[in-house]
Amino acid sequence: MAAMSPLLRRSARKNPADSVVTLVGKPGCHLCDDAEAVIAQVCAELGARWEKKDITQDEELHRKYWEQIPVVLVDGAQHDFWRVNPDRLRKALGA
Repeated sequence: MAAMSPLLRRSARKNPADSVVTLVGKPGCHLCDDAEAVIAQVCAELGARWEKKDITQDEELHRKYWEQIPVVLVDGAQHDFWRVNPDRLRKALGA
């Protein structure tokens, strides 16, 4: 019997505790505050770690994301910007 195509194979679900969610924002940004609340709630539910980075303190982040803040990264890859959908974040974390 032939091996199954990689496109048809189900990958194992990842453990949310192995992931890191990064919120890239700035002080005084109400959308950043909203995103932080969603991230904190979802990560607490799933046991994922999260961190916050201030775009005004990092030139590279500023150059890359200034027009999109807040930006959410999951394991270093851009996941969302402006608004965070909790169900979509849960799915990205493997829940």
